[in-house]
Amino acid sequence: MSEPALPTVTRRDLDTPAGPLALLEAAGGTGTPAVLVPGYTGSKEDFALVLAALAATGRRVAAMDQRGQFESPGPDDPAAYTVETLAADVNAVAADLAGRSGGPVHLLGHSFGGLVTRGAVLADPTAVASLVLLGSGPAAIGGERRARMEALRPLLAEGGMAAVYERLELLAAGDARTANRPPELTAFLRRRFLASSPVALQAMGDVLRTEPDRVGALRETGVPVLVAYGEGDDSWTPAVQADMAERLHARRVVVPGAAHSPAVENPPATVGILREFWAWADASIQSRAR
Repeated sequence: MSEPALPTVTRRDLDTPAGPLALLEAAGGTGTPAVLVPGYTGSKEDFALVLAALAATGRRVAAMDQRGQFESPGPDDPAAYTVETLAADVNAVAADLAGRSGGPVHLLGHSFGGLVTRGAVLADPTAVASLVLLGSGPAAIGGERRARMEALRPLLAEGGMAAVYERLELLAAGDARTANRPPELTAFLRRRFLASSPVALQAMGDVLRTEPDRVGALRETGVPVLVAYGEGDDSWTPAVQADMAERLHARRVVVPGAAHSPAVENPPATVGILREFWAWADASIQSRAR
């Protein structure tokens, strides 16, 4: 017997008071919807390999470009890229997916997106069924990633997005993953980076370097949290993320064969982890409602 067809992934724009937000969406049923939020230089396409499989569990799943990323235009005001404003965009997408039911929505934030989705939970915990922090951390990023961002800051001011992209490609030249990239993926990554807002890149980078530790506040919301990360994560270290999970009293899963982007580097494992966690969270909600 053949496997049932996966839900179709479609592209649409959601109009919000702050401007349109670009979405990739798959609708697989009427279960609790989920919103997937990408990281600092990412986009909705970072979840392209998992969207349909996640929706096949009977829920509507949408991945978004944050404002200023790729196909979501962003303002030229750096003050428009705070955690609070970005979190408001996430909650707008969540409200759209919830529709007339107004029920809670699962949120997932990858890397910088984890800081943003945490902000969305803190702004309105009642609207969130669960939160997945995927390769994210408790506070501002440090280590080599932070040093690289600080070194690229003057280059952005002097040479713009193209100069930054070329430098990033040079820095990644020794990485086997970069060397083995298909040409069409390389072309897409360049097009995506150059289409994004330089103001957003700088302002989001400032947030990424200064965000305070808000783990205690997140724990106090009572929203169920899963901390998941690749075994070779090179942003927030696995030890830092494990400590965050312990402080949150959260579930924790290490994704094998993955570094900082499990949804790209090990899609099947990522899908399995999310399916299991969301099913558990949905059952918990139903149990509390009885």
